Amino acid sequence: MSPLALELAGTGGYLVADSRGRVVGKVECPMYGTAPDVPDALAVKSGFGLFSSRRRIVPVDSIEQIDGSTRVIGLRVERESIRSFL
Repeated sequence: MSPLALELAGTGGYLVADSRGRVVGKVECPMYGTAPDVPDALAVKSGFGLFSSRRRIVPVDSIEQIDGSTRVIGLRVERESIRSFL
């Protein structure tokens, strides 16, 4: 397993911020597809409450940095460019 895959596996609950420092949401879980042990994306939940919650798919290649001490993932893209689902 790659170092990035190991790092992403433990990011549940991390805060995700876009390239301008705006909060995108919190990581729910890594998402797998092309390989069973390497995440392709993160599922990120934003908003509060039952009806205002939204989920976004954050591709791994849009991640700029992962700060384990502050539990923040910084992205190299703006949040408007990240696809929503559910």
